[in-house]
Amino acid sequence: MRVLGIETSCDETGIAVYDDKQGLLSHALYSQVKLHADYGGVVPELASRDHVRKIIPLIRQALKNANTDIADIDGIAYTKGPGLIGALLVGACVGRSLAFAWNKPAIGVHHMEGHLLAPMLEEDAPEFPFVALLVSGGHSMLVKVDGIGLYEVLGESVDDAAGEAFDKTAKLMGLDYPGGPRLAKLAAKGEPAGYQFPRPMTDRPGLDFSFSGLKTFTANTIAAEPDDEQTRANIARAFEEAVVDTLAIKCRRALKQTGYNRLVIAGGVSANTRLRETLAEMMSSIGGRVYYPRGEFCTDNGAMIAFAGLQRLKAGQQEDLAVKGQPRWPLDTLPPLA
Repeated sequence: MRVLGIETSCDETGIAVYDDKQGLLSHALYSQVKLHADYGGVVPELASRDHVRKIIPLIRQALKNANTDIADIDGIAYTKGPGLIGALLVGACVGRSLAFAWNKPAIGVHHMEGHLLAPMLEEDAPEFPFVALLVSGGHSMLVKVDGIGLYEVLGESVDDAAGEAFDKTAKLMGLDYPGGPRLAKLAAKGEPAGYQFPRPMTDRPGLDFSFSGLKTFTANTIAAEPDDEQTRANIARAFEEAVVDTLAIKCRRALKQTGYNRLVIAGGVSANTRLRETLAEMMSSIGGRVYYPRGEFCTDNGAMIAFAGLQRLKAGQQEDLAVKGQPRWPLDTLPPLA
């Protein structure tokens, strides 16, 4: 089976062609970072309009690169949610329309399920069951995964997600958009033990996350300290270490609670080097293993949507003719595969 995947949940237009026997045949991605940089964050209306401009040329490019004709496509997968409703509707309209015109089945994919399954795109893919840490700009959650569609959310962010906290803190430090990667780069120049920041919600039971208080603590520290490059680097490092340690502590708890020894990390923040190193060391210490997608599949992309959609299309699931976007969509409401 060969599937065309379409991702338009936020500020990346991602298109891919995935074959269940040959693997990933092509993927094309256009990022809107430069478009939104002047505004310090994503402007939903601009994002939607840019998806409209880029989506058809990228589909043509992906099909050409995959040496694939329309007749070779067996189904179309598009991101149905969660995300920005305008951006979602661009992908849904195009995906559903192409499926109708080409007489192919279509499936709306959950964006976070795409991230969760992204490590399956690698040769050394994890086996079920495992615990998944999904960390992005809009989501931070721990999920017990027993199979595709067999999800139990163990904990999630009650306010700012980890990626959102990175971006907001970077803005407080005067760093350009997108702030998260720039803050991590600045943190690499920081001195260890320069500051001691709190590890939020680790002094109580549970697996939920909260990073808004840490952001406020960082803002107060910035205001009270000298405004020089090394001080800013030290503060960035302390902030990053606090976030990473908090995520690691919660992951250890989730693994102990489930009894699993495999951990998947996915989403934009999973590209963070310090997070990967910390979780790899933790998993090694308890005799487990951590899995994650390659860097280009940590952020939003069409490959993860094509892969996730293919699994559900093969199981006989598909959408009706209505075009639907679902900006809020709990992960644990997805049906299991038949």
